[in-house]
Amino acid sequence: MSGLYLPKEYLAILLFIVLGVGFGVVTLWIGQFFRMKRPYFEKLVAYESGNPPTDEPRMRFSVKFYLIAILFIVFDVEAIYLYSWALVYDKLGMFALVEMFIFIALLLVGYFYGWKKGALQWEK
Repeated sequence: MSGLYLPKEYLAILLFIVLGVGFGVVTLWIGQFFRMKRPYFEKLVAYESGNPPTDEPRMRFSVKFYLIAILFIVFDVEAIYLYSWALVYDKLGMFALVEMFIFIALLLVGYFYGWKKGALQWEK
């Protein structure tokens, strides 16, 4: 057998990639016909619900915002991992149980560290 071997299961993935890239390219191409061609000051001013802009567009956020976002991602990944672990627990046995206790212990260390640093406290 000569040529490239491509299993049938990957054809759907290839189709989604082609459609996704094609949609992006076609959308950008069509957008060229509708975007601003003669910009002037009023068109270029930022729009905030009908009011003139009141602040700089690049304001600083508190570091606590990013800490909470990171904690959310960590615990979201934990939920995904726990679900997949629960599905195959019967096949893995005691090894899976010990592995999960170690994983949860590491997550608890991170949770208490974030709690001690005040990452979970909202300022008024």
